[in-house]
Amino acid sequence: MPRLPQDEVLAVTTPAQFKAMAHPLRQRLLFALGQTPATISQLAASLSVAKGSVAHHLKVLREAGMVRIGETRQVRGGTEQYYQRSARRFEVPDGLAGPTTALLHAVAEEVVRSPDPMLTVRHLRLTAEQAAEFRERLQGLVDSLSDAGDGETGYGVLVTMYESS
Repeated sequence: MPRLPQDEVLAVTTPAQFKAMAHPLRQRLLFALGQTPATISQLAASLSVAKGSVAHHLKVLREAGMVRIGETRQVRGGTEQYYQRSARRFEVPDGLAGPTTALLHAVAEEVVRSPDPMLTVRHLRLTAEQAAEFRERLQGLVDSLSDAGDGETGYGVLVTMYESS
């Protein structure tokens, strides 16, 4: 299926985008649309959620510019719309707890469903230079990953670095 090109990064800065990020189902929809465009029916089936609920939350994401319709097809007298993410990666500005909390809750739901999750938390004392270098290396590692394509198992990757107290 042809896909519209995605932007690399979408900075989450508007009230509509923050609202969109604040609901766990919208996070799950963004995760589900991470690799492959899908219809409302496909998303509802894969997430075990009512189609009406999926349609509502996709509308919120679409109005926020976070998803878009990538393709439409005529099917049995109706129009089937395939939704896709508008960007490969969404970035929340530093210091905004609300969207970060919503994102972490959504990731936690995904981790709980995973048959073999990996979760490591470690606190280190680093110089400012070491922290900057480590942050850059982590970002480079994530940016270097490429999608293996349809038919392969999907994996979620959450990379975070934060200053602990």
